[in-house]
Amino acid sequence: MIYEIAELYIKPDSHEAFQAGVAKAVPLFQAATGCLSMRLDRDIETPDTYHLVIGWATLENHTVDFRGSTAFQDWRALVGGYFAQPPKVEHFTTVVAGF
Repeated sequence: MIYEIAELYIKPDSHEAFQAGVAKAVPLFQAATGCLSMRLDRDIETPDTYHLVIGWATLENHTVDFRGSTAFQDWRALVGGYFAQPPKVEHFTTVVAGF
């Protein structure tokens, strides 16, 4: 499994609407090929910054399957208008797990 971590910078005064858009998008991720988990975290020290953390079975499930789907377009339609700047998206694999 790999993790997509998208750092999202949200326009001030649009947090509630953005979070509602992400909540509406949950079914898009649930139905996506290879999507195993999804969560949205908000930065406490920098509240305009969020991390969207999505577990994918493979890198290609995100970069090919999801990004090439209409679900990706629907996702961006729900939340893209709240972005203050383009997201920073990176992919990670777990190398050490504690508990």
